[in-house]
Amino acid sequence: MGDGSSLGGLDTDAIMQLLQIVFIRMPQAETAIANLEVEIMAVQAVLDEVNKQVQQAADGYADLEAGKIAAAAGFGSAQAQLAAGEASLTEGQAQLDEGRKAYEAARDEALKSANLDQLCSVSTLSQLIYAQNFSMPAGYIYEGETQYLLRVGNEYTNESQIRDTVLTNIEGIGDITIGDIAAVTWIDNAGASYAKVNGEQGILLSIYKASTAGTTEVSDGCKEMILDLEEEFEGLHITTLMDQGDYIDYIVESVLSNLVWGAILAVVVLAVFLRNIKPTVIVAISIPFSVLVAVVLMYFSGITLNLISLSGLALGVGMLVDNSVVVIENIYRLRGKGIPAVRAAIMGAKQVGGAIAASTLTTICVFFPIVFTTGIVKQLFVDMALTITYSLLASLLVALTVVPCMSAGLLKNTQPKPQKFMDRVYVVYEKALRFCLRKKFVPILIAIVLLVGCAYQATNTGMVLFPSMGGEQMSASYQVKEDLSDEETFALADEIMEELLEIEGIETIGMMSGSSEASVGTNTASSMLSSGGTHNMNLYILLDEQAAKNNSVIAKEIRQILEEQEDFLDTYTVTESNMDMSALFGSGLSIKIYGEEPQQLIAISEDLMELIAQIEGFEDISNGQEDSDPVKVVTIDRNAAMREGLTVAQIYAELAGALTTEANATTLTMDGQQYKVTLINETDPVTLENLMDYAFTTTTMDETGNQVAETHYLHEFATLSDSTALASINSENQRTYLTVSAATMEGYNTTLLSREVNELLAEYEVPDGYEIVMSGETSSIEEAMKDLILMIALAIALIYLIMVAQFQSLMSPFIVIFTIPLAFTGGLLATYITRQDISLVSMMGFLMLAGVIVNNGIVFVDYANKLRLAGVDKIEALVRTGKSRMRPILMTTLTTVFAMLIMACSQDAAAAMTRGMAVVVIGGLLYATLMTLFIVPVLYDLFFRRELKDIEVLDKELEEQVDLTVEEM
Repeated sequence: MGDGSSLGGLDTDAIMQLLQIVFIRMPQAETAIANLEVEIMAVQAVLDEVNKQVQQAADGYADLEAGKIAAAAGFGSAQAQLAAGEASLTEGQAQLDEGRKAYEAARDEALKSANLDQLCSVSTLSQLIYAQNFSMPAGYIYEGETQYLLRVGNEYTNESQIRDTVLTNIEGIGDITIGDIAAVTWIDNAGASYAKVNGEQGILLSIYKASTAGTTEVSDGCKEMILDLEEEFEGLHITTLMDQGDYIDYIVESVLSNLVWGAILAVVVLAVFLRNIKPTVIVAISIPFSVLVAVVLMYFSGITLNLISLSGLALGVGMLVDNSVVVIENIYRLRGKGIPAVRAAIMGAKQVGGAIAASTLTTICVFFPIVFTTGIVKQLFVDMALTITYSLLASLLVALTVVPCMSAGLLKNTQPKPQKFMDRVYVVYEKALRFCLRKKFVPILIAIVLLVGCAYQATNTGMVLFPSMGGEQMSASYQVKEDLSDEETFALADEIMEELLEIEGIETIGMMSGSSEASVGTNTASSMLSSGGTHNMNLYILLDEQAAKNNSVIAKEIRQILEEQEDFLDTYTVTESNMDMSALFGSGLSIKIYGEEPQQLIAISEDLMELIAQIEGFEDISNGQEDSDPVKVVTIDRNAAMREGLTVAQIYAELAGALTTEANATTLTMDGQQYKVTLINETDPVTLENLMDYAFTTTTMDETGNQVAETHYLHEFATLSDSTALASINSENQRTYLTVSAATMEGYNTTLLSREVNELLAEYEVPDGYEIVMSGETSSIEEAMKDLILMIALAIALIYLIMVAQFQSLMSPFIVIFTIPLAFTGGLLATYITRQDISLVSMMGFLMLAGVIVNNGIVFVDYANKLRLAGVDKIEALVRTGKSRMRPILMTTLTTVFAMLIMACSQDAAAAMTRGMAVVVIGGLLYATLMTLFIVPVLYDLFFRRELKDIEVLDKELEEQVDLTVEEM
C-alpha cells in the first residue's frame, strides 16, 4: 500500500488479495461440488425405485408383461438421468480442479508479495523470540500510599511455550505460530565434547574467588566442601587438577623454612666468632624482634604475605643482625680492654652509631628509585623493597637501643676469650695488606682484569625474565587436524592419555576438549584453554613429589609422545610447571610487522620466517596465517548495479542476511538450568554454486506510473574472484600489524638468539610504510633491564650523597663507591660458576649488593679516619683498621651469606624463583668482602695524599678566635 500500512510484517494489499481468493473463489468451487452431490443422490433414488419395482414384478407372474414394460421405461429414464448426472459431475470436477489451481497460484503470489520469507528469517525470528522472552521491572505504581514495583513480562519456562508463540494472525486462517513454520527440538550435545580423568568420564568444574576474598581461604573452603560431597554421595570422586591455594601454601612453607634455617645459621656464625653465649643471645634477639616489627608495618601498609614479600624477609634475615653485630663486637672489644660494661655499652654504640646508621640508609635507599619505575619491575618488587626496608629500620632501632641495654647487664662479668685462630689470621692479613700497600698495582690489576672479564662474559650470557620453577602441576594442549572427525579425535585422545599414564611420576591426567572461560593457574600466556571446538584438547597433569623436582624430564617425555602423533596434530605445547612465572609474560621470539596492506604484511612475514629458519635454536616458526580462510571476493560494478536500483551496501546487506543460517535467540530457564535457544535456517541455502545466480528484486515505475517488480541476478553486475585473508587482524595505536613468532628450543636462550635475528634484520630491506619491531620475551627483558639499570645508577648516586653527609667529605665516599663494581664482579662470577641465567630476579640481587656492600667500606673508612685524626700514621692506621674491623666485617658478611645459602641450595620448586638473587648476593658479598680488605686500603692510600683535619677542632679554634675578636672590640 502506498501508506505503508502492514500487519505483523505482512503487506496489507497482499493480504486482501489472499482473502479475496479464499472467500470468493473457494466458495464457488464448493457450491458446484454441492450441486453435483445433490444430483448424484437423485440418481441413486431412481435406481433404488427401479430395483423395488423389479422385485415386485418377480412376485406376480400375472403382471409380468406389464411390469417388464414399466421396468423398461423406468430403467431407460434412470439411465438418462444417470448419464446427465455423470456429465454434470465431470464438469464440476473440472471446475473444482481449475479453481484449486487458481487458488494455489494466487496464494503463492500473495504470500510472495506478503514477504513471509522476511517474517521467517533467522534475524527476525531471533529478535521476536528474544522480545517475547522478556521480564523486567518497569517502575513503581501506587495504590493510595502503598508503593508497588511493577514488573512486566514473563520468560519462557519450557519448549512448548516457544513452539506456541504466535508470529501473526490472519483473518480466515488464524494464528501462525513458530511450530507452524519450524521444528522445535531438543539436542543433547553431551557427546560433542571430551572430558576424562585417568581414562574415566569426568566433568570440569571451575571455581573463582571474589575480588575481596583471599585465595587460601577460598581454596581451604573448597577442599572442605569436596570432602563433604564425597562423603554424602557414594561413588563420587573429585580430583583437584589445579589449585592456586596449593601454590601459595607451597611457597609460604618453603620461604618460611628458608627464613628459619637462615636465622639459625646466622646465630651459629655469631657463636663461632664470639665464642660466648651471652653476646650471641643479645644479637640473636634482633632477628625475631626485627621480623615482628616488619610484619606489623607490612600489615598497616597493606602488604600481603606473598612470594615476593616473604622472599624479602628471607633475604633480609641475614642482614638483620649486621647492625647488632657491629655494635656488640665493638662493645665486646672495649670490655676486653677493661672498660666497665655500662661504659663500654655507651661508648661502643656511640662510636659506630653514625656508621651503622649510614650503612642502613645506603641499603634502604637502593630501593627508593623503584617509585620512578613502571610496569613489571614496580609491580613485582615494591613489596620486597618495603619489606626489606621495614626489617632493616627495625634492626637499626634494636642495635642502638636493645643491644646496648642488654650488653650493660649481661656483659658485666664477661671477658673476651682468646681467639688463637683469628690471631693467626690477623698476622697473615697484616703481611698481605702491607705488601698490597707497597705494590698497589697488583690488587688493582687483579680487580680490573676480573671486572672486565666478567663484564665480557655477561654480554655473552643469556637473559630470561624469570627463572623456571618446578611444581606438582603441569599442563599441555594440542590441536588436531581439521579433517579428523569427532570420533577420530576422541579416539586419538584416549590413545594419548593411555601413553601418558605410563610415564613414571605422573599420578593424574585430566583431558578435555573445546574452550572454557576459565583461566587456569598462573600460566596465562600459555594457558591450556585454547579456543573452541572438539579439535582442541587441554591436558592437566599432576606429578608425584619426586617427579615434581624435575619437571623438565617429564615434559620431555610428554613432547616425545605428542611428536609421535604429528601426522594427526597441527600444534602442541607443553608447560613444564603451572608455577612458572616466565610464561606469564610470553616466551620465545616475537616480531611485529606494522603496515596497511594485508598481502604485503603476509609477504614480509614469510620473508622473516625464512630468515629465522636460518638460525639454529628456533622451532615452530609461524606468522599465524596457517589457518587463514580462503576468500572469495565479490567485486561489484557500482554503476551497473546502480542502473538496476542497487547500491553496494544493499547488495552486501541482503547477501549477509542470506548467509546467516544460525543465531542464538535467547536462553530458556527450566528446572533451574539454562539452555541456549538456537535458530537454524535450512531453507534455500546460498552456496558457492548458486551464489552468482542470487536474485535481487527491485521496484521501478512503468510508463503509466505503476510500480513494477523486476528481478536481477548477481552475475549481471558482479564478478567472483579468489583471495587470501588474514587469519586475525591486530591493531595497535590504530596501526595494523602481523606477528611472526618462534619457540625457543630447549638448551637455547631467546635473548642470545635474538641478537642473531637483529643482525639479519639489519640487512633486510623493509618496504616503505612498513616497520619491523622486536617484541615478546626479548622486548620484555630489555624494558625490565633498562628500568633496573636506571634504578642501580640512581641508587649509587643516592648512596654517594648519603656517604658525603656521613663523612663530610667527597673523597671518602668516592673510595667506598669502588666496592660496588667489586661486588658486581663477584655476583657475575657466582652466576657463571653456578650456570644461572641472568634474570629480573637476579638483577634485583645486584641492586641489593649496591646497598649492602658499601657497609663494609663505610665501617672501614670511618674507623681509619678516626685513627688518623687521633694522630696515627696513615699506613699504620690502615693496617690497624683492617685488623680491628676484619672480624665484624666477616661476621656481617657470613651471617648474610649463610642465611641466603639455604635459599640458594634449596631444591624446593618455590626456591627456584629467588635462587638467582641469592647466588648473586652470596658471590658478590664473598668476593667484595675479600677485596674490600685489600682494595679499599690501597685506594685510601692512593687518593688521600693530604693530612686529615678534624672539623670539630677547627670549629672550636674558629670560635675561640671570634670570641677573642669580640673581647678586643
